[in-house]
Amino acid sequence: MAVQAVVLAYGGVVHVIQLVTGGWPPYPWWPIWLAVYFTSLTLLDPLAAALLVARRAIGLYLAAFILVTDAAANWYATYCLPGGTAVARIAQAVISVLALVSLLLVRYARPWMSRPRQEEPSRKT
Repeated sequence: MAVQAVVLAYGGVVHVIQLVTGGWPPYPWWPIWLAVYFTSLTLLDPLAAALLVARRAIGLYLAAFILVTDAAANWYATYCLPGGTAVARIAQAVISVLALVSLLLVRYARPWMSRPRQEEPSRKT
């Protein structure tokens, strides 16, 4: 969970840097829907990271949604648009693996999320 939160926070920082250094519109060579999607990750990535750190179940679902759609969007950008490099292909593969892990986390970490922390029983002396 912590690794996934760090990955999402890192993704948010990367998208902010791309937005700041690339100007507006941030991705003028891509279709508008793809540019809007990647721009939205500027807010969605850190939001999902914060929800995961807060142990909110919605954070699991949002993280899975973000990573699965990010893998699909990167697949489109890498393989359907001109200019897909070897580095882009590797990055797309990594994001796809992260998406798969996020789906597994939804399944197996969901019971742990938002569970009240149990207090230690007091010891009588």
